[in-house]
Amino acid sequence: MADDPNSTADTSAQQPSAPGAVTAAQLVPAPPDPDQATDQQPSGVVAMVRLAAVLVDPDGRIALWNRGAEELFGHRTETVQGRTARGLLPTVPSARPGSATAHRRGDAFDTLDDQTTVGAWAGPLAVTDREERVRSVLWWAYPLVEPDGRSLLLLAADARPLRMRGPRIAIGRRLLPYAATDTNDWGAPRAEGGVFHRISAALGSTTPGSAAALAPLLPRLGATRLRGLLRRIAAAGAPALWVDAGTRLPVVPYEPLAGGVAQLAAGLGRRYPTAQQRSAAARGYTPPEAQGGSPGLRAVPEPRTADPAQQHGADPAPGRATSAGLPAPRPAAPGPAPSPGAPLTTEQRPAAVPAPATAASPSAGPAAPSEPNGAGLTVQPLADQLAPLLINGQAGEQLALLNEVGGKVGTTLDLDTTARELCQVLVPRVADFACVDLLDRLISDAELPEELPDDDTMLRRVARSFHESAGCWAHVLDEGALMAMPRSTPPGMALQRNQAVLVPVVRPELAVDYAAALGGGPSLVPVVSGRSMLVLPLSARGTVLGILKLLRLPDRAPFDEADAATLQELAARAALSLDNARLHRAESKMATTLQRSMIPTRPPRIPGVQVAHRYLPGDRRAEVGGDWFDAIQLPGSRVALVVGDVMGHGLHSAAAMGRFRTAMQTLAALDLPPGQLLRHLDNLAQKIGDDHLATCLYAVYDPINRTCELASAGHVPPVLVHPDGTGELLEIPAGAPIGVGGVPFVAKKIDVLDGSMLVMCTDGLVEVRGGDIGAGLAALCGNLIDPKRTPDEACDTVLERLHSDDRKDDVALLVARFDGVAETEVATWTLAVDRSEVRRARQLVRDQLAAWQLTALSDTTELLVSELVTNAVRVARDYVQLQLIRVDKLLVEVSDDNHNLPSLEPAESMDENGRGLNLVSKLAERWGTARKAVGKVVWFEQPLPRG
Repeated sequence: MADDPNSTADTSAQQPSAPGAVTAAQLVPAPPDPDQATDQQPSGVVAMVRLAAVLVDPDGRIALWNRGAEELFGHRTETVQGRTARGLLPTVPSARPGSATAHRRGDAFDTLDDQTTVGAWAGPLAVTDREERVRSVLWWAYPLVEPDGRSLLLLAADARPLRMRGPRIAIGRRLLPYAATDTNDWGAPRAEGGVFHRISAALGSTTPGSAAALAPLLPRLGATRLRGLLRRIAAAGAPALWVDAGTRLPVVPYEPLAGGVAQLAAGLGRRYPTAQQRSAAARGYTPPEAQGGSPGLRAVPEPRTADPAQQHGADPAPGRATSAGLPAPRPAAPGPAPSPGAPLTTEQRPAAVPAPATAASPSAGPAAPSEPNGAGLTVQPLADQLAPLLINGQAGEQLALLNEVGGKVGTTLDLDTTARELCQVLVPRVADFACVDLLDRLISDAELPEELPDDDTMLRRVARSFHESAGCWAHVLDEGALMAMPRSTPPGMALQRNQAVLVPVVRPELAVDYAAALGGGPSLVPVVSGRSMLVLPLSARGTVLGILKLLRLPDRAPFDEADAATLQELAARAALSLDNARLHRAESKMATTLQRSMIPTRPPRIPGVQVAHRYLPGDRRAEVGGDWFDAIQLPGSRVALVVGDVMGHGLHSAAAMGRFRTAMQTLAALDLPPGQLLRHLDNLAQKIGDDHLATCLYAVYDPINRTCELASAGHVPPVLVHPDGTGELLEIPAGAPIGVGGVPFVAKKIDVLDGSMLVMCTDGLVEVRGGDIGAGLAALCGNLIDPKRTPDEACDTVLERLHSDDRKDDVALLVARFDGVAETEVATWTLAVDRSEVRRARQLVRDQLAAWQLTALSDTTELLVSELVTNAVRVARDYVQLQLIRVDKLLVEVSDDNHNLPSLEPAESMDENGRGLNLVSKLAERWGTARKAVGKVVWFEQPLPRG
């Protein structure tokens, strides 16, 4: 199995050492000419899986986002194509229920990029989709080194249906699908969490051509690039699934049937007309499909005011339009009476089919007057709508249903929950199947779409419910699936015309089209044929949000127009609840986006220090507050650590927090001492005139001198955990909150040992309402943190021990581990203000790089150092300093006592001046300038040679 993806499962295959994750540390190299096998197709036992394909280009932007990715993660292709991948899919690592680590957020693309530093990787990683729902996802990640740089190809599959029902199994080169059998039939007990709860992603065969089946997922790539990409995937290991400890199956992309079935069924009525259609054609009857509808449908109009001529007993003129904008009924035509299920609509109703009785008369008579609503439409009073039900004795049941909907639908402001409540109320009381499909754009966009729905409008299935004992519904699309409903289908007609569509009985010749409209394929045709269907538009505040689809089996009475009138009232009430939930979701998403744009999602990588942070909002619904944290890299490999707390909650506090954080980053770039920085921040807050106050703790760690200087503005004191595990509450002059004004800020400098940890937090972590903050600080100083663990693990430990869900204040936590930079990795020289020092600087750099065995960097580094030292000696008054630091990169800094920062100026090829910074910008990996307390520093970085 490991070498041949077309064979049956090899039970001798070994499960990866890390459960649920596989790395490609030892990969079989690809053969010299794999192109000969690119057309191979797995012909043995394979798993057919719906795969999402995402390609991240070397610039970190989305270059490919297929339909499977739209369905799995919710983001549309036109929205994400070309945008930065970072921040698109936050990660939610698995954690015990109720533990604080469940709130830890990261970035999926950053995490997967880290996992692929040594090769391809496969395993589970939970992410948050566009609707803020946690998705358990299986990933296959492949790093691709191309001429433009390093790209990242990601394949993903929804783990929940795979673990609940298992993958689609196929045998043979034709890949005939077989449904996975429940394990109870094999005699094994049903596992908790799903029949196939052990399923996990794996890297499979490295046989040439084993990745050829993935070609349909990458349609936009050129042929040459596609062959090279598939060759690299095959060399790293094609996607596979661990079904259990000894069975690994290769993965083949599964694409469900799309519009082909619906398009095929749309022509059935034209090619094979029924007797009723032939009779209607003989007397000049225009079928509804010729007008954009489908045969067998009844478009149930909104209740409307009766025509004045009808109120006096006169027949309306043929073709005269009513107040609702629909043609009046045609007069009786000769010919046989229509049979049940004939293609009828209320717009063109033969006289043999009477309209529903009104409240005034069971047969025919004047209609009750109607009243216009706010949208300019005429609405018949509710009593008149329920009058036919009063006559046949169903009023009590229908009114009870409306009352139940009012009490059970819309209990929360969650869109998915509201849609699910609606389906659960209707099944099995009203229908055997119910589903809510909403406009996909309406769910994500804050603004309502201006264009009307059409055949290309995408719907997303938000909720579905069915009576399990009434039939097999396994082929109906799951929640979250995307679909398009053409006007020729009942759902499409209801959506585009904003009218209820009734199909009393689905005839066999139309079942294929209706099955496709329900989201299924040919396997659903027997389930749909002979059933009764009712599709109701969900419209609120003048906008069509989506549709509600109902289905009854033959053992129940089919839907009639009385049912449609009552259920239209029900749908209107439910639509208001759905629209309220949508508005709340849009507002919450804006607040969350604002909050996430203001706090870092990933700590920076700074030599000599490891940083981890967490943020927990006090209001879990809004996820927005005034707490913030930061880690800012400073010259000399130093790092500034910041934790702050704006007093208050909500959007106003978040906006104030954003201003304070931006000001803090700007002042930190000036490399001011902590006390002076807080003084400037307080002065700035006074000029802004913001009414918000903020506490803040600012610390600067020097990994070379192993010192930490701290200053506080009324903030919770930090805790220093020594290498032996003892915690010390640092006594720092508290000062006053930012915004008070007129209070000095005093800094304190301490020496720190390598292996120490600094814990900085806001009062929401250590303060309990009605309690003493000292108890929380005492617990934080206890043996709570093991300095041998990583800062990430320390954050999780602190939150699990100290945080509880009943706390209403925001929590910001930052943990920094001080590792320092060894003295042997730092070289510093002070140069005289003399042009002759340029030659000495080059010699010093050459000798030091030779001692560090970095002679490969010598030529470039000497050139750049000579340019920067030349610029420095021109403007310096007393001294010039040159410093080299070797960590995971080579960092070079040139400092002088002149505070004017140099700027990058355009220079011609023959100019003698102005070329220094141009050379630095072109030859260095990164470079920059910064002011110091006295003078400035110009720095650049060079990557270390591999190996």
